[in-house]
Amino acid sequence: MAAAAIPLAIAEWKSRAGDTAPATVDTSKILNYNPNMEYRRLGKTGLMVSAVCLGGHSRSNDKERTEIVSRCIDAGINYIDACWDNEVKRDARALKGRRDKMYLALSHGAKEVRNEEYRTAKKLLESLDELLRDSEQEYTDLWRITCLEPGGRHSFDTACEIVEALQKAKQMGKARFVGFSSHDRRWIKFMIEYFPQIDVVCFPFTTMSKAAPKDSLFPALKQRDVGAFGIKPFAAGSLFTGDSEEDLKRARLAIRYILATNTVIPIPGLNSLAEVDNLVKAVAERREFDVKEKVALDKLNREVQAQLAPNYHWLRDWQYV
Repeated sequence: MAAAAIPLAIAEWKSRAGDTAPATVDTSKILNYNPNMEYRRLGKTGLMVSAVCLGGHSRSNDKERTEIVSRCIDAGINYIDACWDNEVKRDARALKGRRDKMYLALSHGAKEVRNEEYRTAKKLLESLDELLRDSEQEYTDLWRITCLEPGGRHSFDTACEIVEALQKAKQMGKARFVGFSSHDRRWIKFMIEYFPQIDVVCFPFTTMSKAAPKDSLFPALKQRDVGAFGIKPFAAGSLFTGDSEEDLKRARLAIRYILATNTVIPIPGLNSLAEVDNLVKAVAERREFDVKEKVALDKLNREVQAQLAPNYHWLRDWQYV
């Protein structure tokens, strides 16, 4: 994206996605409300979630993770997304005694439809039961099944099994809301257009992301009122240099860009209290980019493209959403 095109890209996103947040909000109904945090409506779920949330991937140990969760709660962040069983169990431990402060979304990535053995509603529900039991949770706020990565899409029969499992989990009170994550834009679009049962989707969104010139995913999300979380906001770490101060600056720039597009709620993985504080600082900063920042963002995107690890080259496919 050329530097001069950044404001136009943001304007186009707003035109396509629209601002779904209500003009007035009863803050008493916002979980863990903090007047210094921004909140956004998560589609048809009606949940007002913090404009930045906590992703599950982290290098922190249990003690560090508990401290990170505490700092997030203090800042008004009210949503955690965890997509592997070890992450879910760790975050459930970190939330023990204060589960009413944050929404917890979960997935059992190794025992869902990426695994051929778990492509029926029966097996998926068994996987959910196992994860809820092992994490000592009676329910999850969002069960979002982890789906195939690029290179192949699930069959229509598997899609139907996914939705059947999600519906049953909701009916049984095991999941308040349901959805899925995927790295395939066209399959996401098909799913939300064909299955009105989908409440939320998760997909990659980085500083390189912009509206597809045609057949963009976002008009479908808006029309179906489906909530959206952006994973990999730091391009799987390719955004960073190893210099702590520079990396914090780059992280804020990325979050500001994503928030300015008004399309998805970013859920970065965080490894320290400093990174939590930096995330909160990004929310408070202005959304407009001056000339110097536009040039920096353009340069940053070129560097990210060049630095992507081989197993993350697929992120280049998410320049258009």
